[in-house]
Order: sequence, then C-alpha cells, then structure tokens
Amino acid sequence: MMSDQWSFETKQIHAGQTPDPTTGARALPIYQTTSFQFRDTDHAAALFSLAEPGNIYTRIINPTQGVVEERLAALEGGVGALLFASGQAATTGALTNVAEAGDHIVASSSLYGGTDSLLRHSFPKLGIAVSFVADPNDPEQWRAATKANTKAYFGETIGNPKGDILDLAAVSAVAKEVGVPFIVDNTIATPYLLNPLKHGADTVVHSATKYIGGHGTTIAGVVIDGGTFDYGAHGDKFPGFTEPDASYHGLQYAAALGPAAYIAKLRVQYLRNIGAAISPFSAFLLAQGLETLSLRVERHIANTRRVAEWLEAREDVSTVTWASLDSSPYKSLADTYVPQGAGAVLTFELPGGLEAGKAFIDSLELFSHVANIGDVRSLAIHPASTTHSQLSAEEQAATGVTPGLVRLAVGLEGIDDILADLDAGFRAAK
Repeated sequence: MMSDQWSFETKQIHAGQTPDPTTGARALPIYQTTSFQFRDTDHAAALFSLAEPGNIYTRIINPTQGVVEERLAALEGGVGALLFASGQAATTGALTNVAEAGDHIVASSSLYGGTDSLLRHSFPKLGIAVSFVADPNDPEQWRAATKANTKAYFGETIGNPKGDILDLAAVSAVAKEVGVPFIVDNTIATPYLLNPLKHGADTVVHSATKYIGGHGTTIAGVVIDGGTFDYGAHGDKFPGFTEPDASYHGLQYAAALGPAAYIAKLRVQYLRNIGAAISPFSAFLLAQGLETLSLRVERHIANTRRVAEWLEAREDVSTVTWASLDSSPYKSLADTYVPQGAGAVLTFELPGGLEAGKAFIDSLELFSHVANIGDVRSLAIHPASTTHSQLSAEEQAATGVTPGLVRLAVGLEGIDDILADLDAGFRAAK
C-alpha cells in the first residue's frame, strides 16, 4: 500500500519519516544544529536558488522540522506545511503571505481572543484592514464585506470559545466566486476530526501548542496549504506571487512552483525574514504528540460528551455550548463536518454571572486554571476576565463571551473524577 493510501492512524506514526540513513535510528532524531555543510559551491548555489531541495539553515528548514511538516501535510491532505514558533506566528504568516499594506481581509467574528486582537489592532498598524462578519454562516455577509482589495477570508472551523461550527462549503463557495483564498484555523477540531481542505478551504492553520502537541509542553504553530488556490490565475490581484521577488533571486513563485508556491513563499520570504522559527526540539515534541493524536482525541471526545450531557441536565446551568449536543443550533453542521464530535472544548453559563464564574474556577482542584486548551489535563478558565478581557463588552458578546461563561477543555482523566471536581465548583458558585 502506498503511503498516501495509509489510514490516519498509520500516517500519524510513519508519514514523512524513514530510519536515519547514517545511524539507522528508528525514532525521529533531534537535529540540534544551526546550519548544514554544503558539498561544494554548486550544491550551495542550487539550494539557495531552490533548484534542489535540502537544508541550509535551521531558521528556514531542519530535518526534524521537515519530518513533522510532511506528516502534518499528510494528515490534513495538503501539498506542504510550514512550522512556526507559535500559533500566533502561524496565523500572522498565513495571512500576510497574501495580504500586505493597503489590502483587506474578511474574517469571522467568532475567533480566539488573541487572533481577534491580532486582526483588530495589530493588522491595521501594518496597513491591513479587517472586516468582521457578524454571522459567519451567512454567505451574504461575507460577500457584502468583500472589497476590491480583499485578499483572503479567514475563520475558525470551531470557534473558540463560542463553539460554533463554520459552514466551510458555504463560505468557500463565496471565496471562490470573488477570487480569494479561504484560510481557516482548525485547532480545536484537529486533523483527526476534520480536514477543511476537503470542504473547500485552501489553507489550514493550527496552534500546534494544543492538541497536536497535546501535553502542554510546547509552543508551536503550523500552516498547511492545499495547493488549490491558483495565485497565478488571478492577474494583478496577488503580485507577491506573480511578480519577481527582489529579495529572492527574482523568483516568480506561482510560475515557478505551481501548487507549491504558497508554502515556498511563506518559507523563504516570511519565515526567513521575520524569523519566527520553531526549534528542532519543539518539532520533536510535536512528533511525539502526533503519534497518539487519534487515541487522545477519541478519549477527549468521549469525556467531553459525558461532561456536556451532565452539565445540560443540571438546573444550576443556564446554557451549555457544545455543537454535538442535540440541543445545539449547530448540531446539523457538527454532524456534517465533525461527526465524531465537536472537539473537547465546551462552555457553559452560570446564572450568577461574573462572581459565580470566578468562584467556580477558584474552587476547582483537578481542573487546572490555565490559559490553554488541548492538554491531556482538564483545563478551565473564565474568558471574560482573562482571554477576552481586552475586548469591549460588545466585542465580547460578538465572540460569545458573557460574564458568567466558563470554558472547559476536557482532558483524559477518569470521567468520574472530572465530574466530581466540577460538582465541587458548582457548590462554590452557589
């Protein structure tokens, strides 16, 4: 069987890697080096001109990094991937690879607080305007927000913390109509639950810090491109892909590299010049996480389903948001895009508001009170006073954050222990 026909479970262990040719090491080695010896000056010239693939400098590519990139591309069904030092760096790179000063992006309003801040405050300082779509699942709102200088659509497949499911096919149809790439953050869903490229997305971003790493040890991000958006076919709209790059030998990415143009440009232009490079050791830790991704996510989903149903049955909970619940307005979309379950992040509303939410969090013992998701440990946070505190009340409401909202990232512990700890939180909240 060819490697592209392997199951997800096989790819997460083997894709992109063969035993080390020098030592025979079966596990992925950590190539902890800054640079690589060239055979001769012709070899060096071929590497720098992209005429030959290979390693030059770890800020750009490293063999440990390269294996993980190939594996992630295989798991998402992309033509290539690029690792970054953080999820924020990955999102920034993914979008600035197609948009620059004077350009415009249309984005979902249901975003992680750090991403919202990046788009709402940092991008305008770079000269990139961003319009936010109030209802991300209304295709007409995306179309209405589009301008002549719009260069990308951006959204989260499962919104954090709102928990809504983005209708990928509907938004993709508009993106194709207006001629822009559709870039999505797939962090909560993971490649195991959802492959957005199969539903019309062109590029996928992950905060690999979360479920890909999976153990709360590594800050990292990744961009995976499907090679589906033809930047060379859109005339003057994407000059960065069609005009010679003076910073890289006059290379015309679209003409020279075809479907590989997006990732190549991102690597040799953005990553090389901005320098948000992942370390070889961090890449190695991601590889360890990937090897058990499917097993972990299965347990995450099983525990989350039990917690969501338990919360929904309680009288001291106003609302529970998890898209795979029968009561969720996003249930049909969840069944379409994430039939195994809508990730392991859920939220619920305490009727006591801000003070009840804080009391609940402060009383938990098994749940860790941290600003993270995607750990083997169960995590809890009060978004209104932490992750989304930089937003106004109106902006918080648009992203689904209310004063009494509690966000849980359900871990892999025994379910009875998880429920007992939550029950203690409810007693404190009263």
